[in-house]
Amino acid sequence: MTACPTGIAHTYMAAEKLTQAAEALGHEIKVETQGSIGAENVLSDNDVRDADGVIIAADKDVDRSRFVGKRMLVVGVAEGIRHPGELIERVRTAPVYGGEDGGAGTAAGAAASAGTGGGKERSVGYKALMNGVSYMIPFVVVGGLLIAISLALGGHPQADGGLVIPDGSFWKHVNDIGVIGFTLMVPVLSGYLAYAIGDRPALVPGMIGGWIANTGALYGSKAGAGFIGAIVTGFLAGFLVVCIKKVRVPRFVQPIMPIIVIPIVATTALGLFFIYVIGRPISWVFTHLTGWLGGMTGSSAVLLGAILGLMIAFDMGGPVNKTAFLFGAGLIASGNQTVMGMCAAAIPVMPLGQGLATLLRRRLYSEQERETGMAALFMGLFGISEGAIPFAAARPAQVIPANMLGGAVAGALAGTAGVTDAVPHGGPIVAVLGAVGGVPVFFLAVVVGAVVTALTTVALVDLSERGKGRKGAPAGAAAAPTVTVAVAAGVGAGGPSGTAAATGAGTEAASVPAAAPAPAPAAGEGDEGGAGDEGSDKGRGDGAQAPADGHSVPSPSPEVLSGYLTARTVRTRLAAGEKEAAIREMAELASGTGRVTDVAELVRVALAREAQGTTGLGEEIAVPHAKTDAVTAPVVCFARSAEGVEWRSPDGTKARLVFMIAVPEAAAGDEHLRILALLSRKLMDPDFRARLHGAEGTAEVLAVLAEIR
Repeated sequence: MTACPTGIAHTYMAAEKLTQAAEALGHEIKVETQGSIGAENVLSDNDVRDADGVIIAADKDVDRSRFVGKRMLVVGVAEGIRHPGELIERVRTAPVYGGEDGGAGTAAGAAASAGTGGGKERSVGYKALMNGVSYMIPFVVVGGLLIAISLALGGHPQADGGLVIPDGSFWKHVNDIGVIGFTLMVPVLSGYLAYAIGDRPALVPGMIGGWIANTGALYGSKAGAGFIGAIVTGFLAGFLVVCIKKVRVPRFVQPIMPIIVIPIVATTALGLFFIYVIGRPISWVFTHLTGWLGGMTGSSAVLLGAILGLMIAFDMGGPVNKTAFLFGAGLIASGNQTVMGMCAAAIPVMPLGQGLATLLRRRLYSEQERETGMAALFMGLFGISEGAIPFAAARPAQVIPANMLGGAVAGALAGTAGVTDAVPHGGPIVAVLGAVGGVPVFFLAVVVGAVVTALTTVALVDLSERGKGRKGAPAGAAAAPTVTVAVAAGVGAGGPSGTAAATGAGTEAASVPAAAPAPAPAAGEGDEGGAGDEGSDKGRGDGAQAPADGHSVPSPSPEVLSGYLTARTVRTRLAAGEKEAAIREMAELASGTGRVTDVAELVRVALAREAQGTTGLGEEIAVPHAKTDAVTAPVVCFARSAEGVEWRSPDGTKARLVFMIAVPEAAAGDEHLRILALLSRKLMDPDFRARLHGAEGTAEVLAVLAEIR
């Protein structure tokens, strides 16, 4: 049901809310949940058949094929938690889903259905673009690293400072494999972008369109349109297929439409359109930019270097980039090596800058982006500018301007000092091999340009995320949880009773990686964490009651959440007033168990998770969490805040009940996920929350939490 589960809390909270609402309205309901621990309470064909409607609370695509013929309502996951009763009533008059979008959870279909829901969803374009980028990243990483490794280990230095891999050698074959990876990345971006919009029939036209866009020879250009052209062909292919699907055809033609007619028509139309309509302007741009640069060779070296740096950084392999590169390379034979020197300084700036950005502000990036950033740093050292393409494709409005600014700075600095390059390549590798003249200034230009790119990227991305926060949208690329609900009325006993089928799937704010269950604390540990911990808590000034207050922790203290949460990890009054400080305070509380080896790293990982999407669940609850080797075993902390902490929860409430979960990176098993599921369900009980708020001292808090079974 969901393609990218990162946790379970919102899935279970929304499911529990919908269950409660259905019971209050006199309906029966069945809820299927699909989170990190897999599908539970799966709907049968009979469940779906007997249902009268479907509610999908989702910020990502889900497979809707089994709900064809049912009334469907699509909303954001927050609606499932905040207004479950209203959704159940609205779905009874929602439009009937006919599977027009192909039934595979395409972005276009999501948008169409979401129009009746009123929930907050990512746009069609955003989800489609992220789909394409996610499939492209492995091709960039594999291709780039194979090329870099083959150059490093199999390249032979030349007299002019260049690096050549002998034909027929082992490393030449490795290099060729890397080139194939790079060649495929553009069609893959286009193809899977189109797939997210138009489903499988759009995959072939998207990929072939991307290949055409990247092959300039097909439309008379010396350079292809690169990744920007792939984004264009991906969107064109996807929406073209969606339009073709709406054409009414005879019944006997319908079976071959998705596998023959649509792919052939869309591929032919898109290919010819790009070659004859879009390709010609690209060729014109390439030709005229080359002529324009030729007229600037006698002008200011600083200005020319800045312009070349801007062009190199703009589309990384596209017509603008290739124009600047080929212009510089062409002048080498005439004895003018300074122009190539400007280009060589700008070429590595983009991957180095984007890789550096992932290190400077890790919380702004997902785990996959951080891994791609490390690969980009390595590619940058070898002058492979394509290492920055995944970042530019995912955040073009922030990354491309930052790349261009850094490239311009590097090119201008190289032009000022008259840096030269005797080979048509760039990056630190050519300087190390002796092809660059003015090496100190060359490295200075590269470093300054990369730093400018990194700082600008971080500033723009952070500004963008803050803007999303003001609008109430979760930050980052991580998808919010998905809950699908099928609701039926008028089935079963008389009166207003009905039958409902529900499915909860997805990725939600309280994502927790799998970990092996920690053993329950020994009696001795329970004693230490009991009355003794109460006293120590008071000594820390966290508001916990001492044994003398009549609420001392019994020995042994009750086992809570399989022993993950003990008296040592309970704080009855949270001192922090804002989220980052609260996470830091919770991490320090966890360190008292002896299971935390690096508090700062635990805080960093927890904040990085917050950057991907808030862990505020609503109902005054937050569940921050971290998967990191800064802890040696799973640990759960709980704290209460009297004033509440702003956590950007879906319902706008401040967090007063805060649970923090930390598990080791290599932890295995899923019992802690099941415990979190139980916790999420239990926290939907208003009476349970009220008793948790009112519990006096650690002992009573543990007694209330021990009710979770």
